[in-house]
Amino acid sequence: MTSKTKIAVVFIFASSVCISAASASDAYSIRKLSEALVALAPDVDPGEAEQLSVTAHTTARSLARQYHIVLNPEFQCFLINIGVRKRGYCGHWTRDIGECLKDLKFRTLALHWGAYKPGTTGESNCVVITARNQPFQDGIVIDGWRRAGRLYWAKVTKDDEYQWKEDPLYTAWLQDYRHVYEFRSEGR
Repeated sequence: MTSKTKIAVVFIFASSVCISAASASDAYSIRKLSEALVALAPDVDPGEAEQLSVTAHTTARSLARQYHIVLNPEFQCFLINIGVRKRGYCGHWTRDIGECLKDLKFRTLALHWGAYKPGTTGESNCVVITARNQPFQDGIVIDGWRRAGRLYWAKVTKDDEYQWKEDPLYTAWLQDYRHVYEFRSEGR
């Protein structure tokens, strides 16, 4: 075996170990988020909870590839600001994940748009999931931006980094299944 072949074998092995670890981590997170969603209310459909969890996790990973994420979210924002990247702000993540979830038309879960310091340079956005007719503050934050494609999720009240408030305009868009394809903002 040549030294180039050995290096290639080591690289392939190391890559497969990393991919397996990410997949195992995602599988655990998918299961735990599904359980947390079911625990929101007695009438939450476990099938919907699992579908939402799998879709949110896989969409976040897919967006990281689509946005060509390198390093961390702050560096991605820098790349957007200097014109090297077109997408990858937190609002892009929220809109794109929200759009995928909206397409699923949940019956027992509701989508909300969370905002922190809207209209400022410190603005951040996320999708918040609640059981139907449940208050925003009782929901669960899902955020693909914060960990650059590895889905972050936590109860709204347990998120130590942000104090989320509901954005009623964008929540209305997330909950309006009749006009699912009309919101195509490039900003936010």
